[in-house]
Amino acid sequence: MLRTFVLLAAAAALLAAPQTPARRTVSLVVANGTVVTVDPARRVIARGSVAIDGRDIVAVDTADAIATAYRGRDTIDAAGSVVIPGLINTHTHAPMVLFRGLADDLALMDWLQKYIFPAEAKTVSPEFVRVGTRLAALEMIESGTTTYTDMYYFEDEIARETKAAGLRGVLGQTIIQFPVPDAKTPAESLARTERFAREFANDDLITPAVAPHAMYTLDADTLKASRALADRLNIPVIIHLAETADEVKTSQEKYKLSPTAFLESLGFWGPRTIAAHGVHLTPEDIAVLARRHVGVSHNPESNMKLASGTAPVEALRKAGVTVGLGTDGAASNNDLDMFEAMRQAAFLHKLVSGDPRAIPAPVALEMATIEGARVLGLEKTLGSLEPGKRADLLVVSMASARQTPMFDPVSHLVYVTRGDDVRTTIVNGRVLMRDRKVLTLESRQVLADARAMADKVRAAVR
Repeated sequence: MLRTFVLLAAAAALLAAPQTPARRTVSLVVANGTVVTVDPARRVIARGSVAIDGRDIVAVDTADAIATAYRGRDTIDAAGSVVIPGLINTHTHAPMVLFRGLADDLALMDWLQKYIFPAEAKTVSPEFVRVGTRLAALEMIESGTTTYTDMYYFEDEIARETKAAGLRGVLGQTIIQFPVPDAKTPAESLARTERFAREFANDDLITPAVAPHAMYTLDADTLKASRALADRLNIPVIIHLAETADEVKTSQEKYKLSPTAFLESLGFWGPRTIAAHGVHLTPEDIAVLARRHVGVSHNPESNMKLASGTAPVEALRKAGVTVGLGTDGAASNNDLDMFEAMRQAAFLHKLVSGDPRAIPAPVALEMATIEGARVLGLEKTLGSLEPGKRADLLVVSMASARQTPMFDPVSHLVYVTRGDDVRTTIVNGRVLMRDRKVLTLESRQVLADARAMADKVRAAVR
């Protein structure tokens, strides 16, 4: 009887004792880093962790809280590093890495018409695009870009290589008035765009887009047809806008309107439209872009290198226009490092405004992350470290002499960090680079192929 009583008492005590909840098993935990969330509260967790299951973030909290609630099948220790959302490049031409350094120190129109367009006519092919995209993907993975916006030829080939590398892309098939390597007419380019868009519809990594090159390289009918195709397929539009004073002059002479106003007269503007550059914009132009909810991609390095001018970023932001950052192509930058884009954007606008408070570090970081996601219409799934969003994130080392000491991680990310400080790159929950080893591309082969293709470019443009 006594034994029965003791057993019952013990059982009752066990039932009454607080039960430790079982930890949820998830695919990956990035642990013990300084987590810069870029969430609406701009939370920075001094010792935090991110729990990831499949392609999604399931929790962002202190390291202790995550360790209590989650167990990762894989764990990445981010101690001594900063964990941030993956960077979003809102404008580039990925295969043009193969023209890096081909022609420098020139105005845009001379650069395009005397060097780039002729080189493209002689060298661009599906194989050129595949080799160039793999090289660009390697550079982006190594320097922390997880999503990029592209505008080039044979965009279906670019999409396949982008997926194979594990990157995310908003990829626009270029439409232009004159014959180009993948189409002889604008109508052929539009048909190619539709095939490309249907092939990658609802893809988890690839968002197809229509990419009319610019108002000065297309006629009104083709611009209207590009808009109509995007509306019919419900996909984004990418276009160069007001990049140079010459473009504005051409538009005024031909149409008596600014480039922005001319496109407005065609009914071209609409949501999920990405206007690259936007350097020469009037207050009236800015009002149109704000009213039509157009996103602008600011490319400070390319604009400075080509002496195109300085985009009115502060005026755009004050008017409610979303502004992200881009590198432009590596032929006019000459790299795809988004940390450089952040730093140069902050420096440039402090200089031209005479105000050191212009584009402070938190704003520059947001332009490269959550604001870039808004430009692309993807802010609900990308751009910050929050539960329910896609697991696109970086582990950035702060161990070097250049990174020491660190008082403010956001300041360090913008004013100190370079692409080669990125240790680990994760897209859609998949580790693309771990401890500086790229896992989705064979780096030596990518570089060998790129050098071989560069020899063909060199021979063709002599």
